[in-house]
Amino acid sequence: MQPTPDKPGRDDPGQGRRLALDVGTVRIGVAVSDRGCILATPVETISRETMFDDDKADIDRILRLINEYDVVEVVIGLPRTLKGKGSSSVKHATDIASRVSRRLAGEEKLIPVRMADERLTTVTATQALRASGVKAKAGRTIIDQAAAVEILQSWLDERNNYLQACDSANEVGD
Repeated sequence: MQPTPDKPGRDDPGQGRRLALDVGTVRIGVAVSDRGCILATPVETISRETMFDDDKADIDRILRLINEYDVVEVVIGLPRTLKGKGSSSVKHATDIASRVSRRLAGEEKLIPVRMADERLTTVTATQALRASGVKAKAGRTIIDQAAAVEILQSWLDERNNYLQACDSANEVGD
């Protein structure tokens, strides 16, 4: 059974930074939000080392970033086709998600790890980089960060829309 993406807003941990990961077979792009949950910015690209075996330095680095940025929620891109089916990369993303969740639980940190629909984020990120004049070869080093920014910015926008809708509904009920 294919995992389905989470929706922002449900069980929201409140204000605070979010960290997003774009998991690939070679690299993991990382982005983080501001504390107000408005804007996603790139952080770094981590070399992918863990491949369905013991945790390696990539997982350790992700945990250090979560602590360094005082993250309240982790958002990991869930690769899907345009028809909404899971792509072959789903196993990589869900493996990293479960490892990060397990490690956070081991540190007794109640930080939710969510899976977000990442359809077309790499395409959008690539187009944005080209439009800004970044060459394809140079872009490979930052494309994963840009994709993580796209994943996180979509999450933040959807979260803020959800919270505004809740506020509007509460105003009507008052």
